Amino acid sequence: MMFGATIADGEQPRGLDRSSSGTRKWIKELSSLANVVVGHCARILLLQPEELQQHFEEQAPFSARHPSCYARNLLEYSCFQALSVAVQVTDHLSDKEFQRLSFDMMLAWELPSATSRQVAKNEQDQTLHRGSSVEDEEDTGFFCSGLIPMMVNVESTVGPDAFIRLAPAIPTVANVITVHHQFDALTASTAGHLPFTVYDKYLVEIDKSIKTIKGQVTQALVKALQLGMKETVIDIDGTVTTQPVLQDKGIFTWPGRLTLTDHSLYFEATGIVSYDKAKKVDLSADLNHVVKPDLTGPWGARLFDRAVMYKSSIILKPVVLEFPELTGHTRRDYWLAIIREVVSAHQFIRTYQLEGVAKAEALAKAVLGIARLKATRETLHVLPPRPETLLTYSSGEDVPAGDLVLAALAETLRHPGGINQQKVADLDGNQSSRINASSVASIIASIGPSTPKGVDKRKEISLPIGEVLIGEMTGLEKAIVQSRDSSKKVMLAQATVEGVRVEGIGMNVAVMKELLGPLMAFSTWLQSVLAWEEPLKSFTFCVVISYIIYRGWLVYIPPFFLACMAGYMAYFRYMQKDEQIPEVLIPTPPGQSTVEQLLALQQALAQLEGFIQSSNIMLLKSRALLLSVFPEATNQIIVLLLACTAALLLLPFKWLVLISFLNLFTCLMPARLETTARFNRRMSEWCILERHSCWIPLRLAVIQCAAQLEKIDLIRAYHASESD
Repeated sequence: MMFGATIADGEQPRGLDRSSSGTRKWIKELSSLANVVVGHCARILLLQPEELQQHFEEQAPFSARHPSCYARNLLEYSCFQALSVAVQVTDHLSDKEFQRLSFDMMLAWELPSATSRQVAKNEQDQTLHRGSSVEDEEDTGFFCSGLIPMMVNVESTVGPDAFIRLAPAIPTVANVITVHHQFDALTASTAGHLPFTVYDKYLVEIDKSIKTIKGQVTQALVKALQLGMKETVIDIDGTVTTQPVLQDKGIFTWPGRLTLTDHSLYFEATGIVSYDKAKKVDLSADLNHVVKPDLTGPWGARLFDRAVMYKSSIILKPVVLEFPELTGHTRRDYWLAIIREVVSAHQFIRTYQLEGVAKAEALAKAVLGIARLKATRETLHVLPPRPETLLTYSSGEDVPAGDLVLAALAETLRHPGGINQQKVADLDGNQSSRINASSVASIIASIGPSTPKGVDKRKEISLPIGEVLIGEMTGLEKAIVQSRDSSKKVMLAQATVEGVRVEGIGMNVAVMKELLGPLMAFSTWLQSVLAWEEPLKSFTFCVVISYIIYRGWLVYIPPFFLACMAGYMAYFRYMQKDEQIPEVLIPTPPGQSTVEQLLALQQALAQLEGFIQSSNIMLLKSRALLLSVFPEATNQIIVLLLACTAALLLLPFKWLVLISFLNLFTCLMPARLETTARFNRRMSEWCILERHSCWIPLRLAVIQCAAQLEKIDLIRAYHASESD
């Protein structure tokens, strides 16, 4: 199929049919490049441009035909309709004319109307001027992975909005969920602008990836792995001796071939003549899959970060697969990402109970996402920093509000027609109920070994492709916008957190002390009140709190405290919003040598050890009291528990709180100081006595254990003598 040639903006269009008067057909609302693109779209659809425009005006809603957005919506309508037919052509990704036409669609989308031509020219002149100044200063260009030098302003480039809008109309090129990250990955070295050279190479690599997926399924592989009829082989590794895949088994490793399908993971150990029987790991069942990076090394030493560890609820010993590399762990990161994507895809299917064609399309999205990741890696000659962001289901699980995105995607797969979507004309003149359904069932049918049941390939040819609506936003797009807004807020908060993060134990302690200054000041004041350093203040505080407890107002203290906090925050929010927030001044702590830091760490560990010992003593003491190991103490605890029970039954709760408060608050006043000291001394003596007695159960347990061991030794000696 011939998709048409490319012309520059401002050049007279060629190839459009002439009217009876000999004048070229021209849509006055569109720019010259947009007119050429619409003309090519019309020829693909076997229509005239004015017929395509008439269909748009008849079927588009009134909001989409407003003069302010008429040109862009007409262009989108034409592009989506044409792409829905063009992607059905075999090897369309390798067709140079299709590559150029799809790129021109994005260029035209940025300048759709006739009035935007002069504005674009001025912006282009400013861009060229800025580019020349940068070139004079730095004398360098933008490099794609250090191998393909190219300047952004050498030719026309596509911005993010155009790519994000039109690329998802080609399911193999982009997905509406990951298209933002896809564009960022492709333009990481070109300052956020996509040149045609990068776009062309990316499409070629996608075509290679898909053909590789189709061509690597052989009868020998199907027989060796015993693949199911609905399994699609995604990737194979370990067949090249220079890049083996090793299964780590503790003290030794064994090479083999690793195969990933859209349902399972297979590892075939290398044998003498061929591969041994494949070990299968089912990724489609609900088995609490855990896939994470792991460390490996010779003789079980954990030295190298280049392995993937898999375990589930039915596997007793985790499976560890190592991907050796001279430098880095790119292979491991790639396989880690794609295995997790398959697991996430089946989790998505189970969560939303997808069946039939919806399930086939969900798996196809996972397969195509992995193919796009491979193509991106080959285009840039390096794996993106976060490969999971280019995969549909992994990306949906990681981002904020990703559950809403996946729910909207499930609804799109389950009900592709929708109730509020436009009706557009098919090639046969019939009306289809959708223009935003991402029909990828035909793609999985061509990739996989079998065609999913319920898929009518004859009807698929006439269905538009691209998860978009003309002039409106789908539920999936709204969920993605909400998720991206939440992601920006999370990134901003994370940047704020990273900005205040400091290094060093001493500095962090100093920061904590300064931030807790108000709380520490209140604690110091409360201690002075409890110590009756100023009797008048202490007496006043005691009377006020006692009156609050007596009147039953204690339940209102927490809400009153929260209301005061809200009022304090509102005061700063509305009354002092123009004033600068006071900075936290941290006094620099004195520097410590390495030996001093080690001593401080040793002291902290000793304190932690003492805390654990005290906790164990408390537990043993409680056990000794419950088992009446020390009868005198147990009798006292019994009497105390019964007295507390009677008090709780007979006295009102407010009186109990009042008595407890008065007893605690007045224990350090001068009149009770001697009595309190005597009571503390008796309690200390009792605790020391109990500390010795609490070890009795432990000593008894040790004695019993020793006796059992002695019996076992005697039995073994007896059997040994009998055997002799």
